Amino acid sequence: MTETETNVPWWQTATGYQIWPRSFQDTDGDGIGDLAGIVARLDHLADLGVGFVWLSPVYASPQRDMGYDISDYRAIAPEYGTLDDMDRLIAEARARGIGIVMDLVVNHTSDRHAWFRAARASRGAPERDWYVWRDAGPDGGPPTDLRACFGGPAWTWSEEAGQYYLGYFSPFQPDLNWQSPALRQQIWEMMNWWFARGIAGFRMDVISLIGKDVDAGTFEEGPDLHRFLREMHRQTLRGRDVVTIGESWSVSRDTARLYCGADREELDMVFQFNHIKAGWDDTHGKWKPRPRDLAALKDELFGWQEALADDGWNALFLSNHDLPRQVSKYGDDGIWRLRSARCLATAIHLMKGTPFVYQGEEIGMPNTRVAALEQLRDLETLGHWDEERARGTSWDAFLAGANENGRDTSRTPVHWSDAPNAGFSTGTPWIGVNPDYPRINVARDRADPDGVFAHYQRLIAARSGRRLVSHGRFRGLARDHPRVVAYIRELDQERLSVVANLSGEVTEFDVPDALAIAGEPLSWSVRPRDRIDGRLVLEPWEAIAVAR
Repeated sequence: MTETETNVPWWQTATGYQIWPRSFQDTDGDGIGDLAGIVARLDHLADLGVGFVWLSPVYASPQRDMGYDISDYRAIAPEYGTLDDMDRLIAEARARGIGIVMDLVVNHTSDRHAWFRAARASRGAPERDWYVWRDAGPDGGPPTDLRACFGGPAWTWSEEAGQYYLGYFSPFQPDLNWQSPALRQQIWEMMNWWFARGIAGFRMDVISLIGKDVDAGTFEEGPDLHRFLREMHRQTLRGRDVVTIGESWSVSRDTARLYCGADREELDMVFQFNHIKAGWDDTHGKWKPRPRDLAALKDELFGWQEALADDGWNALFLSNHDLPRQVSKYGDDGIWRLRSARCLATAIHLMKGTPFVYQGEEIGMPNTRVAALEQLRDLETLGHWDEERARGTSWDAFLAGANENGRDTSRTPVHWSDAPNAGFSTGTPWIGVNPDYPRINVARDRADPDGVFAHYQRLIAARSGRRLVSHGRFRGLARDHPRVVAYIRELDQERLSVVANLSGEVTEFDVPDALAIAGEPLSWSVRPRDRIDGRLVLEPWEAIAVAR
């Protein structure tokens, strides 16, 4: 596709919105968000201007990993509603120009899935080959010493089966064996069943794991990954006007086009996390975050823009259900919360790619803070605490990392109003509500013409209505500057210049020649400006976008 083509896929000019359904809106007073609650809030999303919703799992599940342990792909968890409720959500969203993108979790199932129950019960069952089994090692223990992502051994002994099964994430999430053609056929039929119900696509959970070679110890981006993705495309995606987003914690700038290159017939884009991992410790990962390093963050963000400049497509985000909220992680959720929320949005949304907004981000919702063990709900965090405690790590030391990068801090209920429980539920919420809700909520922010919501509306409208924003070429500037993000977007004779001070300090910035232009103020986080020229004195968390 050239820069001047006008017939482009709808998802390239759209903005996605992620809903964590458990915390979005509860309508029946059980403290758990539900599908009816999402329907009730669709006008909020339509006002925001989003084109599609990525819906985190609502399938039937014992909820050991908040729905990422699925027990029936063709049923809805009762706490969320029914298939009729799901059909209504799809239809009501479509009526507002919003597609529903489901979460495809097919690296593993729940250990309560009917497939696994049959596989465990008999070696002769067809489903036996749909999971990964191994005999005990020579000492009678696990076949390898592989550790699970959420803590503990990755192999679990089944007395009933007389073998170990692989649970790469947890014992409650046995891995599917993608080497089985019969298993793959089951997945294709399930995906097509959902497409027939009218969904707009799939976000594919840890999809880079499906091609693993267990015996060789190759899990991420294994030898059969792209063969399976191409087969998926042939069997479910070809000819459909849908969007597919793969999640990969291993994809690199060198391998990204293998997923989403124009001639690959695999996926449309990938969620990559290299810009996230740039802030992690080499040994302890996210549990021991590094000090903020804007140059490292820019190196990844700019590098990915360049890597997919001519082929492939970027997914733009700083936060989601697995990550801390961006205003707390990359901004300042204290006195500069409003400014930093607007500034971060400007810096990310005006890059080339499809932006994703995580629920509450559009009003600058901050992280909550955990103080006690009983406040934790997340399987990953609890599993790592067990391991760290066994190593002698203190609770205070562990808690510091959990509050910075743990998953519970961003999964608390959306702040709709200053009513009890932030207007989320009339019952007791499944997880504590952030006590900031009386001053930070949707009703209050939407009433402010300079609020975060209004700022997001302008950015989303610019992407959907202006080809310069959606498809202009990207050129990063001031790469080593410790406080400023600066870049330009160009399309034909148009140019968009973006400058953002990602700090709480007044910052002088010598404007590169490429940015020395006068033009239309497209976006700002502090005040409107009508030109960028010479030396700028940027206020704390000031961002400017000028189009010519």
